[in-house]
Amino acid sequence: MWRNGKKCAVVLTFDFDAESIWLAKNMRTPSVMSRGEYGARVGVPRILSMLDEYGIEATFFVPAETARRHTDIVKEISAKGHEIGHHGNVHENPVKLELSQEERILAEGIETLEKITGRRPVGYRSPAWDLSDNSIGLLEKYGFVYDSSMMADDFRPYLIKDKGRQTNLVEVPVSWELDDAPHFLFTFAPVYFSGMSAPSKVYEIWAAEFEGAYDSGGAFILTMHPQITGRYHRLKMVKQLMDHIVGHPDVWFTTCSGVVGDWLKKNQQK
Repeated sequence: MWRNGKKCAVVLTFDFDAESIWLAKNMRTPSVMSRGEYGARVGVPRILSMLDEYGIEATFFVPAETARRHTDIVKEISAKGHEIGHHGNVHENPVKLELSQEERILAEGIETLEKITGRRPVGYRSPAWDLSDNSIGLLEKYGFVYDSSMMADDFRPYLIKDKGRQTNLVEVPVSWELDDAPHFLFTFAPVYFSGMSAPSKVYEIWAAEFEGAYDSGGAFILTMHPQITGRYHRLKMVKQLMDHIVGHPDVWFTTCSGVVGDWLKKNQQK
């Protein structure tokens, strides 16, 4: 059971990549960059309006480049009570970085987000949903409480092991099935992604995964991107999903840090 006897925790997360995801791929033409701009100009305001409508606090993972480029929007997200997590500098893949590069990017992201929001991030999500051999040690060194990049569970946080060593870092697990990008992202290059799924198909998957989390008393952890799910027809589906979820008794909407704090409290009491 979760806080106040709730049966199921629901965590909505948004990777606010904006232009940084395209810069990381060295795709800098105006049309490509405008896709990232859409996330800031249209996607985030629509998402914030939806979260206000349902009275939900969410977690936004934000690259430092996005925070510098869209400072006022990131400040607004934080001012509304949503959590801001670390998501790299310019959406880098840590697996491709040397130790010194990865540490510099981690430190720069912390400094940027703390300067803009007034709060030091306690959570990290790899832009690539993959970690280097150095990542976990660096997250410990810089005082992070949790990571959200791995997939060893579906409905339960767990403590991370690093090369066989038990750490105190908590994993908030993700899954490709519960990420909007594989379902909806379309690109011709540098890799062809044909994601143009009907929202009804994705609703069926996400609703069934929520039922699994609810029946097992776990946490339903969803990943979305403002430049993807911010489209009207997709956000309409997310609202349909929210209506389905709130129709169940004893559901607790929270942030990643909220679910981690509650999980740690209960597991430390055992």
